[in-house]
Amino acid sequence: MARPETGGPMTLDEFDIAILRALQKDGALTNAALSGLVHLSPSQCSRRRAALEESGLIQGYGARLDGEKLGFGLRAIVRVNLRRHGGDSERSFARFLSLHPEVRSAFSVSGDADYVLDLRTLDLERFARFIHEHLLPHEHVAQVRSEIVLRTVKDDPGFDLNHL
Repeated sequence: MARPETGGPMTLDEFDIAILRALQKDGALTNAALSGLVHLSPSQCSRRRAALEESGLIQGYGARLDGEKLGFGLRAIVRVNLRRHGGDSERSFARFLSLHPEVRSAFSVSGDADYVLDLRTLDLERFARFIHEHLLPHEHVAQVRSEIVLRTVKDDPGFDLNHL
């Protein structure tokens, strides 16, 4: 595995890619189980896995939880425009977002919104409370538009690695 001079993606061989594919599906795989899937010894899998982790290609491991089964019955996409841009207003807004666990993801975007948020709450009442008591009163927020997710059609956190 080598990093090209251009700062682009790492150069990976077929074993690295197979390891990434397998771990993307099941991050709890032991090196012994991984070795059977990618046809390398457990020690080779361990070394390659460590190198992929060290390079930052593997950022961590965690269980994917089912939000609905845990009671988080409402998911919304919220578009936010700030009053001013740059410096303190964006830092303040980022700090605000980090303090609210209902904000699962937040993206600074191009287009008609400054930020797009992915929110999960237990119900509509808690969603409304977050919007009216926290988000709208924030000193840097100018406009909020939200859409309630009716049904999740696709929610895949993995990547298609075929281009590698």
